[in-house]
Amino acid sequence: MTTADTTPPLRIGLLGTGPWARNTQAPALAAHPGVELSGVWGRRAEAADALATAHGTRAYTGEEGIDALLQASDAVAFALPPDVQAPLAVRAAEAGCHLLMDKPVATTVAGARAVAEAAEKASVASVVFCTLRFAPETSAWITEQAALDGWFTARAQWLGSLYAAGSDSEYADSPWRRAKGGLWDVGPHALSVLIPVLGDVEHLTAAAGPADTTHLILRHTSGASSTVTLGLSAPPGAAGVEIELRGERGTASIPGWAGAETAFRGAVDALAEAVRTGVPHPCDARFGLHLTELLAAAEEQAQAAV
Repeated sequence: MTTADTTPPLRIGLLGTGPWARNTQAPALAAHPGVELSGVWGRRAEAADALATAHGTRAYTGEEGIDALLQASDAVAFALPPDVQAPLAVRAAEAGCHLLMDKPVATTVAGARAVAEAAEKASVASVVFCTLRFAPETSAWITEQAALDGWFTARAQWLGSLYAAGSDSEYADSPWRRAKGGLWDVGPHALSVLIPVLGDVEHLTAAAGPADTTHLILRHTSGASSTVTLGLSAPPGAAGVEIELRGERGTASIPGWAGAETAFRGAVDALAEAVRTGVPHPCDARFGLHLTELLAAAEEQAQAAV
């Protein structure tokens, strides 16, 4: 005879109603067996109502709605632009809510630092959703490669065609992505793979490429080096994701993964584990701050060289 699990579900509220919330976060949260989607907040009442109704929960809007959702939640997930996310994450931490944030945490070091400090002061768990760290296929690959020594160099390329001619992606309407480009949008994904495998970045060089493309050269604490190419404006035929390691054992290439919703469920699991154990996840708000520091340094170098 087995004993039924009496652990109450983790009540997670969702802040945001845009494409990322609709396509990934709300479906993942609503379907998760260990989660109660405690509500959806949006600036526009009609959007919040539609998303909440679709997933059987309550809609919130306005400033008072944020406070009400925080009060009704153990944790909050963010589907908002980074510099809107950051101050609301501070507010949520101060209200005692655990944090499931999107990358980047913020596009300023001060904004990301405020989040990390608020989470630490309030003793709340935090996870920053870098897709490849939570998709089962890529997460297992990263763990496997990080356990091996002898890596000599690595090459990471993440090129999207979001802003290519003829693109009809709804994510292209995002003002912050258009302003900050591939460095900030997909840079966290590449760095979140390279750092646990090759060690922290101790030296960084950045240069601008065509359109929003940015090239990075990194030296890591292990002694290995890596090169990274990031952009959202590649021609469709040139778009793609590749991460390859080279070292004493030969080469290793990151595998494909099932999709964002599956990966996001992994991030929810990671947050729940951090809440249960009190042990910080490697992709927590402090790591999010470090990513912002690296991206800000790269942006400054790339802009100065133009």
